[in-house]
Amino acid sequence: MVSILDIYKAKKIIAPYVLRTTLEYSNLLSGLTGGEVWLKYENRQLTGSFKIRGAANRMLAMTPEERRRGVITASAGNHGQGVGYIAKELKVRARVYVPRNSPEVKCAAMRDLDVELIVHGSEYMEAENLAKKTAKQENAIYISAYNDPLLIAGQGTVGLEMLEEKPDLDTILVPLGAGGLAGGVAVSWKSASGAAVIGVQSHASPVMHMSLKAGRIINIPVMDSIAEGLHGGIEHGSITFDLCKLLSEDILVEEKTIGEAMKFMILKHREVVEGAGAVGIAALMEQPKKFKGKKIGVIISGGNLDEREIRKIVSS
Repeated sequence: MVSILDIYKAKKIIAPYVLRTTLEYSNLLSGLTGGEVWLKYENRQLTGSFKIRGAANRMLAMTPEERRRGVITASAGNHGQGVGYIAKELKVRARVYVPRNSPEVKCAAMRDLDVELIVHGSEYMEAENLAKKTAKQENAIYISAYNDPLLIAGQGTVGLEMLEEKPDLDTILVPLGAGGLAGGVAVSWKSASGAAVIGVQSHASPVMHMSLKAGRIINIPVMDSIAEGLHGGIEHGSITFDLCKLLSEDILVEEKTIGEAMKFMILKHREVVEGAGAVGIAALMEQPKKFKGKKIGVIISGGNLDEREIRKIVSS
């Protein structure tokens, strides 16, 4: 499905369009856990999220004829920004379907990229289903937010950069939603290291967690989550399901702890981190003894929050 070679190829292809983000030591989190904690700051990435990596690798593979047809996608926000950014670079028409619970800061950022924004449904899968249907009807190119090998290879470059810089890490904490990032990172690390790659998801929306437990992709009721970037279901047949079987384990964290992790990052590290990007920090907070003596890499996947949200988190 996706190999380490695919990820190396993606790294070369997307280099002109993305940043190589920093991997920095956290003295505070190292002290909390009794381990050695390194933070991969994808919140500093162009568009404020890792999602541009996968969008770039997928869209740069389009033929001139496919570019003329335009692209359609569904997104909770960050993927849509990545698609919009690359579409603008390539002069491709881009339409993005988002659910009504998408943060306005992310919707506004997409509009600034000249994306045609269509709001539909109360949760992500409703927006995705309509986006796929419209793309088929109009012969546009559908860009999945997770279920595409080129896109996953692009996301895997996050893990590859970490591997190149700190190959002695023995534990990687990666946000887990539909599995595009987690699957790509698992491939990059499991191909060259014995490190444990741990997916982290919220108790409010544990779709991949429960699917892995059941041995098949399932639909379950989900609650609202502060980590809305990891929220929602997984389309049946998604290749991310098998890739996420490469994870050493996957764990769930509480909504309250995710909020505390966001506040910690803002006040102590001076980093704006959205809920989906803070789940790895939340895992360290909830189970510090689990990581004692470990060399841990934590992927901070995004930081798209507006001023109102930041004030709410800080004052909580």
